[in-house]
Amino acid sequence: MKNTLKILISGGGTGGHIYPAVAIANEVKVQFPEAQILFVGALGKMEMEKVPKAGYEIIGLPIAGINRSNMIANLGFPFKFVKSILKAYGLVKSFDPDIAIGVGGYASGPTLLVANWRGVPTLIQEQNSYAGITNKWLSKKAKKICVAYPEMEKFFSKEKIAFTGNPVRKDLIDIKVSQGGARGAFGLNPEKKTILVIGGSQGALSVNKAIAAGIDKFKQADCQLIWQTGKGFVDKAKNIVHESKMNDCYVSDFIYNMDEAYSAADVVISRAGALSVSELCLTAKPAVLVPFPNAAEDHQTMNALSLVNQDAAILVKDKNVNEELVEAALSLVGNESQKEKLAQNIKKLARPQAAELIVKEIEEILKVNK
Repeated sequence: MKNTLKILISGGGTGGHIYPAVAIANEVKVQFPEAQILFVGALGKMEMEKVPKAGYEIIGLPIAGINRSNMIANLGFPFKFVKSILKAYGLVKSFDPDIAIGVGGYASGPTLLVANWRGVPTLIQEQNSYAGITNKWLSKKAKKICVAYPEMEKFFSKEKIAFTGNPVRKDLIDIKVSQGGARGAFGLNPEKKTILVIGGSQGALSVNKAIAAGIDKFKQADCQLIWQTGKGFVDKAKNIVHESKMNDCYVSDFIYNMDEAYSAADVVISRAGALSVSELCLTAKPAVLVPFPNAAEDHQTMNALSLVNQDAAILVKDKNVNEELVEAALSLVGNESQKEKLAQNIKKLARPQAAELIVKEIEEILKVNK
């Protein structure tokens, strides 16, 4: 296969779509350094900031999703979709990719639709255990669908499925920092039990409120926190921590050194987005999962249940966070046998070579389409 291949990667909207896409691009560059990679995202979404920071060019489409709670807000959707189709047609024609990859998110629909029209082979990377509408639709023409969960043939053609897992950041595959050293990196006590709270790339308001309300319970239990709040809650969280005089608590709107954050933690409180679940599997961390209840097709609950049903995580429903979350986390952090059991079971679900496996699927498609 030629080393100067051109790859179009489309999708985004959340970190759960963006970071796997970047991981795929990075692995392509490892194996084919001369490859040209172009991303296509949605204007105004976080991929327009995150992808250039990762070193890749991105073009934005004026696409937006369907608002399920306010149908009036959808009146402009047909116009945005048509404009996005036209723009996607122009960029697919000019870039002339060898393959187009869809990772989910608003932009992947028009981009892969146009790629199919122009005879460009397509590959879909489905991160969740419950396939979204767009990916189910696009799968009809896709050459391959790379999935992270078993039994996905209920959504896709069995012959097209490749069980690859979700690509994650390389620094999480082989974490080298010790637990004590990692805690020190956050200014925390190297010896104390530590809970990591992550609400996804955009934070989690209900989880943040529950942690804030229970801050004194963490203090009384002599348990320290690494708390990623998202931008909207960080100032309030810092004020609450200051007023409670809880010294052993690191608060930030976003954590970049996630390898150290996972290494520092005895227990993780997290949403159940695809990326978070894959990272928890890879780092083998005992977890309390709080699925976001308004995720499309309730896919976060499906992701969480795929772990809970294998005795690999604990689930707290979003509506019950105020009553159950802090107690569940503190109970787990003090139960060594349960932590060990959850860690062993969740580690069995890890797919550390996901990016490499996806690139192999790309190679196979391109060999057939030579």
